[in-house]
Amino acid sequence: MPEQPTPTASNKRRDWFRFGAVIGLLLLFNFIGQQFFFRLDLTQEKRYTMAPATRQLLENLKQTVTVTVYLDGDFPPAFRRLQQSVRETLNEMQVYGGANLHYIFVDPSAAGTEKARNEYYAALFKKGLKPTNLGANENGKRVEKIIFPWATVAAGGKEEQVLLLRGNQAAPADVRLNQSIEGLEYELASAIRKLSPGTRKRIGVLEGHGELSNVEAGDIIGSLQQYYDVFRVDLNKVRPQDLRSLSAIIVAKPATAYSEPEKFKLDRFITQGGNALFFVDAMRVNLDSANRGGMLSFPLQLNLDDLLFKYGVRVNPDLLLDLNSGVIPLITGMSGDKPKVEPMPWQFYPLINNFSPHPITRNLDAVYTKFVSSLDTVKAASIRKTPLLFTSRYTRVLPSPVPINLNDARLEPEQKLYKQQFKPVGYLLEGQFGSLYANRAEPGTTRYQPAQSPQARPSKVLVLSDGDFIRSELDAKTGNPYRLGFDRLANTEFANRELVLNAVDYMLDESGLIAVRGKQITLRPLDKLKVIEQKRRWQLLNLAVPLVLLALFGVVRAWRRKQRYARFEGS
Repeated sequence: MPEQPTPTASNKRRDWFRFGAVIGLLLLFNFIGQQFFFRLDLTQEKRYTMAPATRQLLENLKQTVTVTVYLDGDFPPAFRRLQQSVRETLNEMQVYGGANLHYIFVDPSAAGTEKARNEYYAALFKKGLKPTNLGANENGKRVEKIIFPWATVAAGGKEEQVLLLRGNQAAPADVRLNQSIEGLEYELASAIRKLSPGTRKRIGVLEGHGELSNVEAGDIIGSLQQYYDVFRVDLNKVRPQDLRSLSAIIVAKPATAYSEPEKFKLDRFITQGGNALFFVDAMRVNLDSANRGGMLSFPLQLNLDDLLFKYGVRVNPDLLLDLNSGVIPLITGMSGDKPKVEPMPWQFYPLINNFSPHPITRNLDAVYTKFVSSLDTVKAASIRKTPLLFTSRYTRVLPSPVPINLNDARLEPEQKLYKQQFKPVGYLLEGQFGSLYANRAEPGTTRYQPAQSPQARPSKVLVLSDGDFIRSELDAKTGNPYRLGFDRLANTEFANRELVLNAVDYMLDESGLIAVRGKQITLRPLDKLKVIEQKRRWQLLNLAVPLVLLALFGVVRAWRRKQRYARFEGS
């Protein structure tokens, strides 16, 4: 009679079989994973999931893109979070960009000598990468470190700079850091898109009515020309069909009224799918008169009220004063034989720091306005109206006529008069706009206009009640424009430029990449008081529980082995 295999030999054979099956399954899963790629994002906000527009952009790359991030090195814990988020975002992008996307991290302070380090800093600064002085506590001592929260994206011999530390500067540090992380995907993808070859769209800047000159609007025009073809357009010299080649029109602080034929061309452009940005003043203001003893500000007649009213918004004939304001230079005395000039708060220059969560304004820093008016909405069928900008909770509304005297800046404002709050000064209108000239004859002709043109298309219109919003201050010595939003008195750059570029991108970007700016990551901070109170309890819990579980597992495993071999010995 053949000898029966012992239980020990049977167990060994079973263990080898299980081991081989596990190895086979791992190889099978690895093969399937190589053939069918997928990723799972289990976070509530889908923070590691690329937007469809970003994926499409990366998958269609036709040239090699190299991203250089200047955030390598040792940082405080809070800033390491931004560093790690940049790395995770680029890792995710590389999944879809493949061999066409590369990235490297560089430590600008890693040079061997102080001279070499300073030379490298100077080279980065010359490229437009401004450093940030980061303070932190290390071993109970206050230390400061110069960092460059920037990345450069290079492709096709061109380079684009990306500021990684963005957000609202008035927000707490942790909130601003979170806002920066929320915007990483858009900032990096937007830079890649700008370097990718493609058909450039055309933008017209209206002229002929005292609008901003090429010098006054030089910075925003130059910024737009990096990505679009920008032209000056005189409505009095073009035919309505000539505007069809334009994707958008900018109305930049007109000073005189538009004629009915010009307004008809503008109306037809918008109702047939053209986009428009209106930066218009409701009131006429002359600062020279205000400085010489005061003036009365009256409504500025531009002959655009009925057009904007038809589209769903009304620019009110008033001026808004805000306790959250910019400054103007005033002579406050004499220093020897020279006048002493000091910046004084000027409530007619509201600093806007309240925005809607729309992609155009989400996580935007404060913007600078001058002599801004309130906006109201009116009924307009099928038009979606989104308020974008609001004044602060301490606002005062002065209806026309408004007395303006620069000497009022010397007086302390009466806070009890600032009872209004959160007045909208910018609106985005979207939808199929009805024509102001429907069922009417074209101005200057007998041609009858139908109720709706067969070429009618949906479009977008931005209305902001401040013509100076896109005007750059000029350097007194050179006459060249500063960057839009730069206030030389406060030595601060506001986000006017970014808002305009975001608005144009939102209107003209058919890929929908601008929607990525709406990405939101929720902060879930720990309760600091509870952390202090319960610190010892959680330390003991984290230390003792794993040891207890490990000991319990060992006891149960030893007992089971003893029981199993006891059965074998007794059989």
